Amino acid sequence: MHIWYLSSGTSERGLTVTPSLSLHLWTMDFGTRLAMLRKQRTMTQQALADAVGCHVTMIRRYEANETQPTLEVIRNMARALSVSADSLIFEQDERGPSEELLLQFEAVSQLLPEEQAVVKEVLESLIIKYQARRWDAARFAAATPAKKKAASPRKKDASPKRAAHAATQR
Repeated sequence: MHIWYLSSGTSERGLTVTPSLSLHLWTMDFGTRLAMLRKQRTMTQQALADAVGCHVTMIRRYEANETQPTLEVIRNMARALSVSADSLIFEQDERGPSEELLLQFEAVSQLLPEEQAVVKEVLESLIIKYQARRWDAARFAAATPAKKKAASPRKKDASPKRAAHAATQR
């Protein structure tokens, strides 16, 4: 688990760095995040297991990152902990847009509905264009080995019968 704190406080000797929960970047794995959320709700592993519908051993294994839960278990955990499945699985801000885009989206929300529709159409067009490029690149990559295989010279048959048959087929 990696935790970075961005905060400062003052002491008698001057500036000191102190932990703060107001500005922080959490980087942790699923098990650590699960344990943290469970403890914040003052739940025991047994209580969470009962709420999720699994054995307490599985909760211990999830928290120790020895195994990964199924989608159904994640769904039940999210309900039991009163959080979204995203908050269980993803890092904070991992799925959301960047800070710069958030500010731009906030500015777009202030536009007139007609202008918002134009912005939405432009975004949709760019997304479709990007997806088409990705699809074309994947299709090209899949076709390239087949073209190389087809273009490579065939081995010459040692058998005179096969050579004669091949010559008549051409």
